[in-house]
Amino acid sequence: MDFTEDRPIYLQIIEEISRRIARGGLPPGKKMPSVRELAMEMKVNPNTVQRAYHELEREGVIFTRRGQGSFVTEDREAVSRLKDQLASDAAQRFIKEIVALGFKPAEAVDLIRQAVYAEEEGGKR
Repeated sequence: MDFTEDRPIYLQIIEEISRRIARGGLPPGKKMPSVRELAMEMKVNPNTVQRAYHELEREGVIFTRRGQGSFVTEDREAVSRLKDQLASDAAQRFIKEIVALGFKPAEAVDLIRQAVYAEEEGGKR
């Protein structure tokens, strides 16, 4: 994973894990990598991963079983909320970029429609 300098690394780790969970790469009930394993994989300090895990646990996205490790929540509503939040965040980033480029909201909607159409047509091939 390549980290950007504009945001704390632990937040970027939270987002990466959240995306993996939302996309099904880390399904409900799956054991998470240990703090040390993930720290080695991402080439960061274990304390940084621990901070990310603590925040994900506080948000109800993962849970810890003493002596067994951390696991992805089995709460489907929590995963659904996570997906909704990721989608909302992506939409906000898109809107900010579109406005910065000088587009009006109606033009942004047209661009989205075109992109959806292109995606649907591309998927039919």
